Amino acid sequence: QVQLVESGGGLVQAGESLRLSCAASGNIFKIDFMGWYRQAPGKQRELVAGITDGGAPDYADSVKGRFTISKGNAKNTIFLQMSSLRPEDTGVYYCNALIYVPGQLGASDYWGQGTQVTVSS
Repeated sequence: QVQLVESGGGLVQAGESLRLSCAASGNIFKIDFMGWYRQAPGKQRELVAGITDGGAPDYADSVKGRFTISKGNAKNTIFLQMSSLRPEDTGVYYCNALIYVPGQLGASDYWGQGTQVTVSS
C-alpha cells in the first residue's frame, strides 16, 4: 500500500508565502516523478510543478519565479515553497507521484488527499 500525505496549506494574504510538503510511504521500489497539481473552483486540475528522478524541476508559466519545488533530505519527500502568492493561486493542491511497486509491471499514479490553499486579496 502506497500513501502520499500532504501538509502545509492554509489561508494567507496576497504577497505572503506558504510551504507545502508531501511524503510518500509504503511498499515503494522507485519513484520516477513527484509533483504538485492544483484545482481551483470550477476549473480543471493543472500541473503546478514537478520533478523527475535525477531531472530538473519544471513549472507552470504562471508560477515561474515564485514557486520552488525541491526534494527533502528524507527519502521520498518533496516540498513546494510558494512565495508572492496571489488570489489566483487559490485552490486545492494535490501531491502526485509516479511510483514503481515491487512485483508490479510498470509505474502507477498515486495522489494525496489534497490540501487547501486560500490567498486573500
